[in-house]
Amino acid sequence: MAHPHNHQSSTRISVVKIAWFVFLAIIAFFLITEHWAHILGLPPLFLVLGICILMHLFMMHGHGGHGGGGGDNNQSQ
Repeated sequence: MAHPHNHQSSTRISVVKIAWFVFLAIIAFFLITEHWAHILGLPPLFLVLGICILMHLFMMHGHGGHGGGGGDNNQSQ
């Protein structure tokens, strides 16, 4: 039994998707152009935060990380 395919619904969905992508692209364009000065100010902030994270990771590596200490605190006397 052959079922007729409705090509109109698939075409309509693709047109709606294209319309949404165009709408989102226009919004992104205006957000970027209107807030360009704020966007340009972000890389130094990310650079500082990245350096802090890298320093934390590399400096904690040498002595076992948080709470490791490398020594035995439960020594019997």
